[in-house]
Amino acid sequence: MQDIKCSCGHINPYGTEVCGSCGKPLADADSDRLLNMRYEGAARRSQTYNKTIIDKIWNFFSSVKVGIAIIVITLIASSIGTLFPQEMFIPPGEDPAQFYAEEHGALGQLYYSLGLHNLYGSWWYMLLIAALGTSIIVASIDRFFPLYKALKTQRVTRHKGFMKRQRIFGTSGVDNVDETMEQAQKILKDKRYNIRTENGNLLAEKNRWARWGPYVNHIGLIIFLIGASLRFLPGMYIDENMWVREGQTEVIPGTSGEYYVENQGFTVEYHETEGEEEAAPLEDTFRTDAVLHQPDEDAPVGVDQELEEVDQHAIEVNDAFHFDDYSLYQVDYKLDELKEMSFDVEDTETDETVGSFTVDLNNPDDGYELENNENVRIHSYFPNFDISEDGVPTTENDVPDNPGFIFEMTNPDTGDLEHTFVGIQANYNVSPNQEENRYAFTFGGFDTNHVTGLTVRKDETLPFLIAGGAIFMIGLVQGSYWPHRRIWLQRQKDGEIWLAGHTNKNWESLKKDIHAVTEETEVTTPKDQTDEEDEQLAHEKKEDNIQS
Repeated sequence: MQDIKCSCGHINPYGTEVCGSCGKPLADADSDRLLNMRYEGAARRSQTYNKTIIDKIWNFFSSVKVGIAIIVITLIASSIGTLFPQEMFIPPGEDPAQFYAEEHGALGQLYYSLGLHNLYGSWWYMLLIAALGTSIIVASIDRFFPLYKALKTQRVTRHKGFMKRQRIFGTSGVDNVDETMEQAQKILKDKRYNIRTENGNLLAEKNRWARWGPYVNHIGLIIFLIGASLRFLPGMYIDENMWVREGQTEVIPGTSGEYYVENQGFTVEYHETEGEEEAAPLEDTFRTDAVLHQPDEDAPVGVDQELEEVDQHAIEVNDAFHFDDYSLYQVDYKLDELKEMSFDVEDTETDETVGSFTVDLNNPDDGYELENNENVRIHSYFPNFDISEDGVPTTENDVPDNPGFIFEMTNPDTGDLEHTFVGIQANYNVSPNQEENRYAFTFGGFDTNHVTGLTVRKDETLPFLIAGGAIFMIGLVQGSYWPHRRIWLQRQKDGEIWLAGHTNKNWESLKKDIHAVTEETEVTTPKDQTDEEDEQLAHEKKEDNIQS
C-alpha cells in the first residue's frame, strides 16, 4: 500500500481516485464515466485499509448504514421509555414494583421487570449513546480530513481527464482567448466568486465553507450527546421531589447537606366559578413560604447541627426559588395531613383516667410518662397501617395517612406486659394471654398540618445542550442553503477554451452562472453530461432487452 505519485509530481495516499493537485483520474483512468466528486476522489481510511482489528472497528463505525441502524435502535429504545412514566416521575414514596403493577397491569409489571422504568440511565442505553457518538466521530474524521486536504491542495490548472469527466463540460473556439478570459473573470467576480488564476487558466469558486455543514452538524450532535451523558454524573443533573410539612425543616436532596429548606407556612387560595353556585371552588394559587438555611460553619457537625438563614422566598407555581445552581419549584401539596394524635389512658379497675399523651406522628417518642408515673411505650408504629398477605401488620409507606400503634404498659399488680392495638376505628387487646388489659386507650383528638410538594432541580448540562443544539442548527443551515460551486476555464491549443463546472447541490443555479458567462463572451454553452449518460444507459438497456 504505497503512496501514488501523479505525473504532476504530487504524492497521493494509497487509494486516491483523483489526484489531489491536478485532478488526474488515478482509478479507472480509461473510463468515460463521470467522476465521483463527493469527496473529491480522496482516499478514505475506511475504503483503503481492512487488515487489522483496528481497521475493522474503524470501518464498522465509519459506515453510514451502521450509523443509521444505531440511530433507529436508539429512537426505538427511547420511544419504549415513554410508554409509561419513568421512575423519577411516579408519585414520591411509591414502591415502583407495586406502582407499575397496579397502575398499568401485567404490561406495567413486565415493564418494571425488564428495567425499562429506569431506561435512560441503564448501562445498555448509555452504551447505545456511546456507540452513536463513536459512529459520528469516526465517520466525520474518515471523511473530513481527506476532503479538506483535497480542496486545500487543488490547483487551478486541472488535468484534461478531470475536465472531461465533470457533469458540466464544454469546449469553445474563440478569436481572442485573453479577452474572453478577462471578460469571464469579471462576470464571475461580479457574482461574488473567488477567482484564482494560474498559467492563464481560471478557477472561480464560491461557498467552499458550505461543504463543512454536515461536519458542523456532527460537532453539534457530539456536544449534545456529551451533555445528555453528563446528566448521569453525580452533581451534574438533579430533578428530585421532596415533601416538607409546615413548621419543619428538611435537607434539600442532591445538595449533600449543604442546603435546608423550612416550610414556614402553606397557603391555598380559591376562586368561585361564575354561574355555577354548586360547583366546587377552583384553585387560584398555592404558595409555600420557604426559608433557605445552611449549616453554621462555626458550629460543630452533628445530628442537631445549627442552621443559619440564608434567604427566603414565597414559592408559587410559576415563581421558583433560585439559589446558586439550584431551583425549588412548587409542584404539589397535601392539605390536612395528620400531624399529632392524642390518647387518654383509663384504669379499668377504678374507671379513672390516669393520664393523657400526644404522639407526634412524624417523629414519635419511644415512651410517654402519665400523671400516675406509669409509662406508655410504643412497641410498634405503622404510619400507613395495612395487613400483609401473611396476616402480619405492616405499613405501606411512612406517610401518616392511617396510623396504627401497638402500645405497651406494665400491669402494676402482676408485672406482666400488656399490649393494645390502637388505630382509626380500631382498638383491641393484643396481649399473648388474651386477658383483659388493666389499661384501656381511647382516642382523644388529633391535629393536622399542610404539606407542600417541591421539586429541586439543578442542570449543569444545559449549556452543553444549548451549545450543541445551536451548533447543529448552524451546520444545518450552512449545508442546506449555500451550495459549493466551482467553474474551471482552461486554455487549450488553437484558441480553444474548455469549461467545466461542479456543485454539490442546486445545479440549475450553477448553470445560470455559467449562462451569464456564455451570454456575454464567445464561450459556448457547455453540456450537462448526465443527460447524455442517462441516454446511453437507456440505449444500452434497450439493446440488452432486444438481444434477450
